[in-house]
Amino acid sequence: MTPDHTRREFLQRTGATLLAAPMAARPPREPKPQPVAPVGIARCGPYDVKAVLRELELLADRIGGVRDLVGGKTVAVKVNLVGDVHQATLGKPANRTYQVHPSVVLATAALLDRAGARRIRFVESTHQTTPFREYLRDAGWDLNALTAFRTPVEFEDTRNLGLGKRYHAVKVPWGGSLFPGYEINHAYLNCDAYVSLAKLKNHATAGVTLGMKNNFGVTPIALYGQHEPKEDSTHNRAMFHDGQDRPADGLPQELDPASPRRPTYRVPRHIVDAVGIRPIDLVIIDGVETVSGGEGPWVPGLKVQEPRLLLMGRNPVCTDAVAVAAMGYDPMAAGGTGPFPGDNHLAMAASLGLGSNDPKRIEVVGLPLDQARHPFGWQPSRRWT
Repeated sequence: MTPDHTRREFLQRTGATLLAAPMAARPPREPKPQPVAPVGIARCGPYDVKAVLRELELLADRIGGVRDLVGGKTVAVKVNLVGDVHQATLGKPANRTYQVHPSVVLATAALLDRAGARRIRFVESTHQTTPFREYLRDAGWDLNALTAFRTPVEFEDTRNLGLGKRYHAVKVPWGGSLFPGYEINHAYLNCDAYVSLAKLKNHATAGVTLGMKNNFGVTPIALYGQHEPKEDSTHNRAMFHDGQDRPADGLPQELDPASPRRPTYRVPRHIVDAVGIRPIDLVIIDGVETVSGGEGPWVPGLKVQEPRLLLMGRNPVCTDAVAVAAMGYDPMAAGGTGPFPGDNHLAMAASLGLGSNDPKRIEVVGLPLDQARHPFGWQPSRRWT
């Protein structure tokens, strides 16, 4: 069987349907109106499930409730388990530094259960082949408690097809910032509400990684970790970082193959594309214990931070903007300034009408922003714009 035949068979099996030909770069768009929604902040610490749940319920009430969002519905919750759950750093386990803590996961499940969710599905795109439930146990998750709720709770690794039979083609609503469309795992479409359960921390390339950056992982590495589709891939999505590789023939190709190859150009654009193909209905950010200086221990210079914060909001841009302000940064900073080593993805999302990144326009409920502010102090050592 020839490689071309194998590729065609794979794309037919996975349901790839979007045009693969490169598209011309689009002219700059006019800024669109920026919707706003309240963002809640709570002080919380240490990681006690009852305390976290109490604060999440108060935050949910203060932002207008979540029952209308999740009641009677299937809810997918994308968690941040970037890296390796076994890799400790700075004398602390991964879940107390750069990954979402199991207590916040369990409290989130309880919140959704009490709000009447019909089904809860925790999803993440890992870079390993260990059975997902085993991997979650290694991360400290209490699977017995998570599956004891009235609401059924499921778990799926979305790095490949997972439990699905085919991938699903989705187009970026505004035509795309980097690609016009993508193929994604069924779990991101077979849900009625979608939650980004993120960590409050810096990112070496994007500046910050919060609710929107957590969505980066909705694109499966089986398709986007290398040119040829590979279901057992554990690679990174390098094509979204350096652009040295491209998706397989039959998948949507880059809008402008001549665009810059630098990660600080590409990563922000993929972040906003990812929010376009899988809009975020609710953001919950674990800022109880975390790190500054980067997204994980592979980035040198991390420092322990203990903001003792939880944040929640219905609009991802607004929520991330308030979180950035709580970290002591300006979410409206120009690209290449403040925490952003390159382009500011919050500003890009705001210009597309996905939400406001102006803290002065966003109502903060619960703990006032001035009291919540915990300056991270990190600045990129190099900048590219």
